[in-house]
Amino acid sequence: MQEMIGRSLFHQLFQPEVLDVDHENLKLTVKMTMADALERQPGTRQWHGGAISAVVDTVGCYGFVLISGEPMPTVNFRTDYLRPAIDTDLKVIAHVRKAGRRIAVVDVDVMDDLDRLVAVGRACYAAEGSGK
Repeated sequence: MQEMIGRSLFHQLFQPEVLDVDHENLKLTVKMTMADALERQPGTRQWHGGAISAVVDTVGCYGFVLISGEPMPTVNFRTDYLRPAIDTDLKVIAHVRKAGRRIAVVDVDVMDDLDRLVAVGRACYAAEGSGK
């Protein structure tokens, strides 16, 4: 999983580190590292909302890989921001809720270094062609 996520130059912006792969419960946990390029404004050390959304989509997608075996296209996703993520790396947990013949639904929690929930997301991925 680590090698698969790391293939993308875009994903490398977040320096992803796979912390846990739970095939039984269909959960994936990934650490994303704060970098200057991901700041809302220079010097704030606050994650940009667009970067957090990208993290939701990325980890959600690879959470679904636990079933599909390969990254599948995003159909849609949303991100709800609950508190600013300031001067922190992010722990991102994707949980596959349902995988049908055509669409898979994945919920994503985004936590700061103190395990506080900073954002939640839900993403849908094309499952058709995944063999599931």
